[in-house]
Amino acid sequence: MDAVDCALVDYSNGFLSLIDYQQYPVNQEIHNELKSVNKTSTIETITRLDVILGELFANAALDIIRKCKLEPEQITAIGCHGQTILHRTGQPDATSLQIGDPNLINEMTGIPTVADFRRMDMAAGGEGAPLAPIFHALVLRDQIEDRVILNIGGMANITILPSDPSLSVTGFDTGPGNVLMDEWANQHLHQAMDKDGIWAASGKVDTGFLNTLLADNYFKLPPPKSTGRDYFNLGWLTGKIRDYGQILSPEDVQASVAELTTQTIADAIKNYARHIQTIIVCGGGAHNSFLIKSLQRRLPDCTITSSKDYGFDPDAIEAMTFALLAQRRLDNLPGNIPTVTGAGHECVLGAIYCSRKTV
Repeated sequence: MDAVDCALVDYSNGFLSLIDYQQYPVNQEIHNELKSVNKTSTIETITRLDVILGELFANAALDIIRKCKLEPEQITAIGCHGQTILHRTGQPDATSLQIGDPNLINEMTGIPTVADFRRMDMAAGGEGAPLAPIFHALVLRDQIEDRVILNIGGMANITILPSDPSLSVTGFDTGPGNVLMDEWANQHLHQAMDKDGIWAASGKVDTGFLNTLLADNYFKLPPPKSTGRDYFNLGWLTGKIRDYGQILSPEDVQASVAELTTQTIADAIKNYARHIQTIIVCGGGAHNSFLIKSLQRRLPDCTITSSKDYGFDPDAIEAMTFALLAQRRLDNLPGNIPTVTGAGHECVLGAIYCSRKTV
């Protein structure tokens, strides 16, 4: 919600390489509107934001193309994940909704646009998430070393990559990544994030409050599982503070929330990837040194490193993932991993929007 991640990717000869990566800030008014979307939001509000984001995504794509001195005709496709406003799983009416009108993106750019990546997996009984493991497996799986890829975005998720090719790739959302820290920092510091976890480091973890947070049923669920901002958000956090019933300083809440992120990640790795020795971190949380040190303290026998050390910008991986998924859709190749999402079978993910030329 803070910025549009835009990656220009070359997929020649089946090998992914990043040509350029840019972030395009979302203005504060739109940011606030997106954060306020909930189950009571009107159709008028959601459809208006759908149009606004479609135009924003199209302009971001056109800008990065221009910066790289290319023409839209040279681009095979745009893979647009969109902004998630609902991700409901574990129910008979499970679904996921992303906005950012792909019709507008296609019309404004003239480039075939692939969107709506999650719901086909959900139609097949899956969680629709996480989807990045297919990218992780393609570019970071090793034949000698077992690895975990840890993405710390708004939510945190792990991909477990066994070196043995006969073993399946697995993974799931561990719970909140940066989302609670960001929202709490925004409310109390009027900042988009707690850079490097400096504010969290100034506080003290309240063990009783941390246990209140950890008691949430999501952390007890076995994989496959996924979650989103419509569950873990400022309302969830303030509700837990109310349940705890003791006065906490804002910085102690921040320290406890940071500990929640690292403990739930560490617990997930201990429970489902106990023999892993290398953890490769990507996403915005890769830059939070306080988080990484806290995680290292909980997993002292693991080497924790950044995807940057393997040639992949930690900020760009998610955008690169949806470039890959768009290409796989054009090639009619599956984009999900059923052992990750829980789908009954592999699925070709995404819908192609193309009004002016054939794909």
